[in-house]
Amino acid sequence: MITNEAEAHLLKPQANPIQLNRLLQLCSANLPVGGFSFSQGLEYAVEMGWLTSPETTASWITINLEESVAQTDLAILKRLFTALANHDLNDFDYWNTHLIACRESNELLLADLAMGKALIRLIKQLDTIDVSAYQEIIASKEISFVSAFALCAYIFKLDLISAQSGYCWTYIDNQVAAATKLVPLGQTQAQNLLFELTENTQQIIEKANSIVDDEIGTSLPHLAMASAWHETQYSRLFRS
Repeated sequence: MITNEAEAHLLKPQANPIQLNRLLQLCSANLPVGGFSFSQGLEYAVEMGWLTSPETTASWITINLEESVAQTDLAILKRLFTALANHDLNDFDYWNTHLIACRESNELLLADLAMGKALIRLIKQLDTIDVSAYQEIIASKEISFVSAFALCAYIFKLDLISAQSGYCWTYIDNQVAAATKLVPLGQTQAQNLLFELTENTQQIIEKANSIVDDEIGTSLPHLAMASAWHETQYSRLFRS
């Protein structure tokens, strides 16, 4: 028997269904931005024998999440959101430029800019999305995927934590999908990895949101070298 209190809890919406759908749409593997054509250095890491199992794969992704995504992407995502809320497009442009400058290899830069351009092109073509107030951003010659993601999340009326959670998911999902092909991993191993890696999302976001301006940015030499060396890797499944 379900009590009145339990029934109320079960029926009470935990999030606005439309906003949840928009978040899922923004994070979907079907979003045509080309994210799954890049391995973010993981393909070369497998080639070098750095990743050979679910455990080493989890370690690689976790370190990148904690030291790169949190320290740079998510921290700047917060500042981009604030700039949009304050209607401060100059500040938005500053953090977009800062983020682009943080990319440590041509491949990482290419992935960021190509996906950013594709996402901006997409939202310009969506029939029900009004982007007229953001023409200055949309007209930018170079826009980071993080900046484009922040703009979409803001237009979709998502809150910051949801946007950051979604961004974490897109990164984790991309990396696990790449590892499934390359390590390789079985489908059940991949699903277990998704559960394991997403358990730390809250802590990663909390870390990102506690970072002050002077602490933004990090250097992960193995990631930078792997993505740079991937350009000359003999056999590749992923774009460089």
